[in-house]
Amino acid sequence: MIVRARVVLPVARPPIEDGAVVVHNGCLAFVGRWTECPREARARVTDLGEVTLLPGLVNAHCHLDYTDMAGQIAPTASFTDWIKSITTLKAQWGYSEFARSWLNGARMLAKSGVTTVADIEAVPELLPEVWTATPLRVISFLEMTGVKSRRAPRQILTEAVRRIDALAPGRGALGLSPHAPYSTTPELLRLSAEIARQRRWRLTTHVAESAQEYEMFTAGRGEMFDWLRRNARDMSDCGRGSPVQHLERQGFLGDNLLAVHVNRLAPGDATLLGRRGVHIAHCPRSHEYFRHPAFPLTELTAAGVNVCLGTDSLVTVRQGRGQRVALDLLAEMRTLAAREPGLAPETILRMATVNGARALGLERRVGELSVGAWADLIAVPAPRHVPSGVEAAVLEAGPVMASMIDGQWVFGSELERQGTVPEASLRPPAA
Repeated sequence: MIVRARVVLPVARPPIEDGAVVVHNGCLAFVGRWTECPREARARVTDLGEVTLLPGLVNAHCHLDYTDMAGQIAPTASFTDWIKSITTLKAQWGYSEFARSWLNGARMLAKSGVTTVADIEAVPELLPEVWTATPLRVISFLEMTGVKSRRAPRQILTEAVRRIDALAPGRGALGLSPHAPYSTTPELLRLSAEIARQRRWRLTTHVAESAQEYEMFTAGRGEMFDWLRRNARDMSDCGRGSPVQHLERQGFLGDNLLAVHVNRLAPGDATLLGRRGVHIAHCPRSHEYFRHPAFPLTELTAAGVNVCLGTDSLVTVRQGRGQRVALDLLAEMRTLAAREPGLAPETILRMATVNGARALGLERRVGELSVGAWADLIAVPAPRHVPSGVEAAVLEAGPVMASMIDGQWVFGSELERQGTVPEASLRPPAA
């Protein structure tokens, strides 16, 4: 088929006025001006009219499991208190609550232009059933902790590896997610890094997110340090440098790692991350929720670090009285633009597309409109009063009007159908 639009925004090259793309076997066979489009394709034309056609957005960090927890945790005095609150809330949920939450989150992302999502899976029993309930391209990272459970790191990792080996992810992929340096052990980090290199898997972890975590590792003291010590965590890995340096000592930093948040850097951390080829997912609304100091974007990019965007979960999105919030990467882009007024819209769009694709090992396949890329694309209104297609897409994008994944339309009534499965079919697996 051929899809025509007033503006085609490839991201990897400048905007194309009166543009078109040709979709063949789920990939893009042409991207360019309508007048240059191969004539043999014109028999199957979809003219979307006054829209900007751009790549499907890449959400580099999400917790679909937690979608329905929106508004259920009041803002806390400290990050450590927030960790305690969400741990308590999760313990009150069962399979059905997590399944509904996952599906609701997936529908939100699909409606708001995301076509690929890196999801932290805290309830692996949901897989693979939930995959079949969404058109999204889902990269599921199996979450691992180890402090509270008191289980041996090798046992924790062996269980995760067996799950991955038993699953066929379809259009997505699987990876490992040791939760964070403070909630795991050095041994689990080392073992995860080793097997990820052997299997060529992606890794992700939350790191350097809060002042309490930074103080715990750099100074060997503080609120988080005291709380975890009371919970029998071995604290001998603390007081030896920053959280980033802690990961380096475990051999965890590498070009297969997507580090999430990285809000606090010690001198030399940015250079180290750049040298190791680490990718970083920044979540602007979550950053705002916790009122963290300014994200060190300039320092990281100057060191050559690839920074992309994620939504995190709705637990960390501020919700006003009577207000409903949604997982929405376009909203993350606008939040970043408001906090960084000097940041070019082109840079923000790249963070939500090609940068995320690179972080997930999907470079040149998603996050851009180019010949040979997978046909994941979306259409947003193209207002005449905004001269640049990029500015319209980033700063003034209205509701997503159309979405395509793997060459198949997934918007409107079709999106509702593909994004929903009967709840009765989502049952816990047999013991």
